[in-house]
Amino acid sequence: MCGIVGLYFKNAAMEQQLGDLFRPMLISMTERGCDSAGFAVYGDEYDAGIKLTLRSDDVSFNWNGLADRLATDFGKVDEWFQNSSVAVFKLPTDEASALAWLAQHAPEIDVMSAGHSIEILKGVGLPAQVADHFNLGKMKGSHAIGHTRLATESAVTIQGSHPFSTGMDLCLVHNGSLSNHNRLREKLKRAGIQFKTENDSEVAAGYLAWRLAQGDSLQVALENALKDLDGFFTFTIGTRDGFAVLRDPIACKPAVIAETDDYVAMASEYRALANLPGIKDANVWEPEPAKLYVWERNSTQTAGAV
Repeated sequence: MCGIVGLYFKNAAMEQQLGDLFRPMLISMTERGCDSAGFAVYGDEYDAGIKLTLRSDDVSFNWNGLADRLATDFGKVDEWFQNSSVAVFKLPTDEASALAWLAQHAPEIDVMSAGHSIEILKGVGLPAQVADHFNLGKMKGSHAIGHTRLATESAVTIQGSHPFSTGMDLCLVHNGSLSNHNRLREKLKRAGIQFKTENDSEVAAGYLAWRLAQGDSLQVALENALKDLDGFFTFTIGTRDGFAVLRDPIACKPAVIAETDDYVAMASEYRALANLPGIKDANVWEPEPAKLYVWERNSTQTAGAV
């Protein structure tokens, strides 16, 4: 099972409505995934360094203390704020330096995402509970992707929930199952990719991170995924500038896309799109097998075939 949703605004005037429109899309997929949920929101751009979403298992974790230590070692923290069990930090440094510092000085902290725009938020519980825990309905931004999970191959944990980070401002949500994930996980470990769970979707995310590190573009990495990932899947991949949708060559997992002059939306089922403004006049279709669909700002490409 599992459900995935995505919403990308072509019309920047709609960015104030992101959370209000995206929250019911995510919740509509509860029957497809009721044990945990998560989402990535893109917005609140920060170009002067690195933006990190951090999480602690300790509900009383001293985020103020962490902010003070970061400010001491990096000269300052441009901004930080807490959202329930996570905190978002904007640091005037690069990704490698920030992650190395956290690994040394705060190894108990989980890095949910790193980039200039992305914030990944996820938790255990019904999608409505997770959405409201992080005040999804109040969020603003250019686009978001989300996932509701029904665990079939690994434990119900926050770490096992989607989205999975695949690199700077990149993340992945997955509906389906991979048959070769254990063998591929061992190969990726030898290449230096680290895993926190037994989730097959984390292997797909790790695979994309590995391909991108080899110099692949996102499109080339996904072309290789069609050859190297054995199983069935619908992927939605978030980027800083937009998002992409890809189904495997068999395409047995459901997916639907709707596009208007104002937005592009995708979901596992049409009911997640039914209440979007202008949906009656939207171009609605089922994405074709093994075809990559991409929507990004500052790009002439809207939907391209692999």
